Amino acid sequence: MADFAVLVSGNGSNFQAIAENLAGTRHNLKCMICDRKDAYAFQRAKNLGIKTYYVSYFKREREDAEKDICAIREKEGVQLVVLAGFMRLLTPYFVDRYKNRILNIHPALLPKYPGTHGIAESYASRDAELGVTIHYVDYGMDSGPIITQKSFKRDFTESLEEIEKKIHNIEHSCYPETILSVLDSIEKKQ
Repeated sequence: MADFAVLVSGNGSNFQAIAENLAGTRHNLKCMICDRKDAYAFQRAKNLGIKTYYVSYFKREREDAEKDICAIREKEGVQLVVLAGFMRLLTPYFVDRYKNRILNIHPALLPKYPGTHGIAESYASRDAELGVTIHYVDYGMDSGPIITQKSFKRDFTESLEEIEKKIHNIEHSCYPETILSVLDSIEKKQ
């Protein structure tokens, strides 16, 4: 068994998909950590009976906030950190402590379109395939080693909203599967 935590900043739809899809496995989602106290993710966690923590970044150095996250991770015995709409770059302080133990999902086929506008930028492109990337986190923005990608062919008649829906549907199935695989790998190494 391996324990994990999910870091979020907003709505929490990926968080909910992860929690629901991994609920029947031998691994434990120990907690959700959020950096916005008004985020809807807190309601999702409450509905699912998952412990939550709020860590403020307001008027703080990133590393100071990350020390709080590290303390939570230690307290909860978490072996894997999963980012699901967590809208902050992590510092070397954090990344170095959990090297190859931090996952992120990006709504585009990296290395194309990193950053916060991945869906819009890939939609505006003439790329025939769009999709999602799951990767390990390093110091850069969406630049860590790629674990998996899942794509679909577009027909160029879809609206941005239709593309967003397809991307989110892929995220909600692909991310839990990949997390489970990584957790299984961590368990084998213990």
